[in-house]
Amino acid sequence: MIVRSLTILLLLTSVARAQAVHASYSAYAAGLNVINMDADFSVLPEQYRIHLAYHSVGTFSLVVRTQQDTVVEGRFVRDHAVPSRFFSQGVLRGQPRVTQIDYPGGQPSVRQLVPPNDAERETVAPAQQANTIDTISAMAELVHRVNATGRCEGQAMTFDGRRLTDLHAQTTATEVLEPTSRSSFSGPALRCDFTGRQLGGYKLGEDREHLKRPQYGTAWFAALQPGGPKIPVRISFHTEFFGQATMYLRDTPAP
Repeated sequence: MIVRSLTILLLLTSVARAQAVHASYSAYAAGLNVINMDADFSVLPEQYRIHLAYHSVGTFSLVVRTQQDTVVEGRFVRDHAVPSRFFSQGVLRGQPRVTQIDYPGGQPSVRQLVPPNDAERETVAPAQQANTIDTISAMAELVHRVNATGRCEGQAMTFDGRRLTDLHAQTTATEVLEPTSRSSFSGPALRCDFTGRQLGGYKLGEDREHLKRPQYGTAWFAALQPGGPKIPVRISFHTEFFGQATMYLRDTPAP
């Protein structure tokens, strides 16, 4: 669903600055602006906090009213993201959604889940949840690696309170992004391809084999100022609502 797809945008969180950073994005599908998103994040060398807020816009918002507000906090231990708290609330298809996951002792503990999971999905067993992190923290770890090494290779097992997903990323090449009226950025960017495969928490009544199929996406990273941190400037991903979509950096974060 959209929430899972848009968590890719939280790759922004590896920006290695001891200050708050803000960036705005717009997603397009079939030539239409369907989602707008604002991201605020504060990242220290050993910890991170990300606040993501997005909502559907245009004609799409009349068909599927969606909005989400998410905050995740955690730290880096030997370059790995270790979340302490994940909280998300919003509306999906007009219905309220709330997820809170705490990580006592480094292990996920679901504190709130609205609606209850058993009303729509198979339960992910506690043994499968062990040693997982939330998807946003997994992406923070990935971008942390991009800025530290200039490469994307990484893997993480994630659990968002409902689904268990295996995420992989790999370096592809440096590509030149052409100017577009949809984005404030153009120029050379590091291309990272990512793959997500759902392993648990399948939706009731749907084709499990279809849900097991890998989902592919691409993120392009670039520094907006010489010597600055690399952040996602464009992201291509798939959604169940409108198929393939591309998210563009709309407003450049202030230096």
